[in-house]
Amino acid sequence: MLHNLLAQYRCQLPRFSPSGLLRFHAAGLPLGWVSPETADWLQRFDRRFVPSATQIEVPVSIGLRQLQALMRASAEAMRDEGLISGWRNEEYHCCAPDERGWPDADQALFRLERAAFRRFGLTSRAVHINGYTHSGALWVGRRAPGKAIDPDRLDNLAAGGLPAGETLTDCAIRELGEEAGLPPQLAGQLVACGAVRSTRNEPDGTHDEILYCYDLLLPDDFIPENRDGEVAAFSLLPGAEAATRLHEFTCDAGWVTADFLLRHHDE
Repeated sequence: MLHNLLAQYRCQLPRFSPSGLLRFHAAGLPLGWVSPETADWLQRFDRRFVPSATQIEVPVSIGLRQLQALMRASAEAMRDEGLISGWRNEEYHCCAPDERGWPDADQALFRLERAAFRRFGLTSRAVHINGYTHSGALWVGRRAPGKAIDPDRLDNLAAGGLPAGETLTDCAIRELGEEAGLPPQLAGQLVACGAVRSTRNEPDGTHDEILYCYDLLLPDDFIPENRDGEVAAFSLLPGAEAATRLHEFTCDAGWVTADFLLRHHDE
């Protein structure tokens, strides 16, 4: 029953289609996807964005330093024209893809404001932590109504994008402290459980993110407490209830929660 429910949910998640999009190339690599409208804007903004029938490219000849300057300048201009919203003044690394097409953390190409990643269809990285009790119940948060993306929806105990210059583990421990009030000693007990890729078309571009999943067994008397204003409230949900409410989660948190339920259902 649970497997069928989770399989049905995962089949209903939004999917990605490249139809009507142009591949974005830079540093000689396929890095993202842009709409024809965005491609036209980029070409008008700077002639170093070179379009063709199927892609738009920044030539390899400009070098990585100039590439970063160009990407930052174009993102800031799009922000000023209202094409990018939710500016955070926080940068992500854009990395060269490995043989699977996933970001190779050892080959960072440039840094860019996180809010610009969707407009360029670049692949970002994030951590998601499932906080659970001995009974298998999950602590979930409800996102604050002021969040730029997915306000009021359910989320994992803690989650967040990976900023440039921070390791995955450090990011997860920091997010647990900021979003759920966990002390470093407890947060440091998290266990890495693999990663899933979430890719879908969005009105402001392409969401393409690698979700690094972590499990954290919590004491039965632990009660999370938000410290950064990004979570409106927490709830402790039995696994069966969490499965029936996956539609209330953000797409990414729902995917990670479904992954947790599938793994722990077989234990």
